[in-house]
Amino acid sequence: MKLGIAMFPADFAIRPDELARAVEERGFESLFLPEHTHLPATERTRAEVGDLPAHFARTHDLFVALGHAAAATRELLVASGICLLAQRDPIVTAKAVASLDALSGGRVLFGVGAGWITEEVANHGVAPERRWAVLAERVKAMRAIWADEIAEFHGAHVDFGPLWSWPKPHRRSGPPVLVGGSGPHVLRRVLDFGDEWMPHAGMPMAELSARITALRAAARDAGRARVPVTVFGADADAAALEDLHETGVDRAVLYAPPADAATVHRFLDAAAPLVARFQH
Repeated sequence: MKLGIAMFPADFAIRPDELARAVEERGFESLFLPEHTHLPATERTRAEVGDLPAHFARTHDLFVALGHAAAATRELLVASGICLLAQRDPIVTAKAVASLDALSGGRVLFGVGAGWITEEVANHGVAPERRWAVLAERVKAMRAIWADEIAEFHGAHVDFGPLWSWPKPHRRSGPPVLVGGSGPHVLRRVLDFGDEWMPHAGMPMAELSARITALRAAARDAGRARVPVTVFGADADAAALEDLHETGVDRAVLYAPPADAATVHRFLDAAAPLVARFQH
């Protein structure tokens, strides 16, 4: 089972390039960076979700941060965890992902999700209740841009005529798309537009096991290969990671605190022995 690290790339925390070097030096396979484009400063959002940590509003731009991380490392996979694609233009984002993947030598994992702060979604002109449908079409449109010399896409939420767009990703099919979420429809979404499933940690182990079994059976029935699973936000605990490994999880991603360099280095030093135990 591979091990990755995630951290909100806040402007007050360790720089993404320094973080990436530290993660790679300790042998972790990947670095995942989340994003929020902004945090609505309204009473409605406070009523909906409560007071959120400062780093939600203070993250660097996702792809600028990932570019710094990729440039500072040689083998580390750099990943969006997650990219809120329902809030992003698909043509612009396809170029950003393809550029990062091409320049890094194919080291990108593209984690996507629809977002859960409804005002944040709405501020981008997307009705929150349609965000998953918008996300699905945007992924499919991006795949067309990556794969086709002349790409076009016509859907209910994304519609563009023939276009040229380079660079292409390292793999013509694009980087693996990891679909985040744990809701009742997520497995269908993985099979519809994703390559891997990325649930958040905290799901009861029996439920996680059953859903992984159901996902892989559905993939076989559809003629697809085995679908990898990444658990996001796993505890840096050997026993908990062993349970995930036995359940069939392929990658566990540990949250590092969005803090100063010394604090993050201490967290990574404490978690580093897990690499030798689990990552083969």
